[in-house]
Amino acid sequence: MTTREARGLAATETEEASIASYLQHNPDFFERHHAVLTRLRLPHGGSTVSLVERQIEVLREKHSALENKLSELVRVARSNDVIADKLHRFTKRLLRSGSRSNAVDQIEASLREDFDAFHSVLVLVGDHAELSPRRFVRSVKADDPNLKSFETLFTSGKPRCGQVRDSQREFLFGQEANDMGSVALVPLGEKGSIGLLALGSADRDRFHPGMSTEFLARMGDLVADALTVLPVR
Repeated sequence: MTTREARGLAATETEEASIASYLQHNPDFFERHHAVLTRLRLPHGGSTVSLVERQIEVLREKHSALENKLSELVRVARSNDVIADKLHRFTKRLLRSGSRSNAVDQIEASLREDFDAFHSVLVLVGDHAELSPRRFVRSVKADDPNLKSFETLFTSGKPRCGQVRDSQREFLFGQEANDMGSVALVPLGEKGSIGLLALGSADRDRFHPGMSTEFLARMGDLVADALTVLPVR
């Protein structure tokens, strides 16, 4: 590139910057020069359109994007309403249970009937003879080596969704372990002091890392309270 060409390029960029600055400071320019506005043509999609047409198209695109965003917000809100209603029924079941034993029965029934969680297990730390024998409940000692693999979960104190280790699946779901495509783990009590609630699904997308765990956390709090506040009988 020659010096003249370089200067010409710089001059063109400067002129464009000046034009852009002028139009920004004089927004009524096209109102005073309608003829210029109607003659302006912009390249778009292999053809040219007028500036006004392009502006209209841009507005339509923005409008469409806003409509899609609004639709997504409405969908999420409706989904949250459905889950909130299920959690409300879950809470009422626990309030009416009257005892830990009945509460555990209601937890299992609600998970199955209200949340379509047909694969679930309640792992409790310590001696809970009053809750046995139940397929849904598993009591383990505090020093059980199987609990070591859940230390990260217990330390965080927050539910986790997605894939789990093979050893964790086998511990939680036994013979059904290989059928579990995704799992939700909910720690119970302070740093999992009570145990954990595990929900499994054959659908790999049912419980995924990107999903909200707020309702699972609330469910965990309700289960933990039921197991510590309700009488044994």
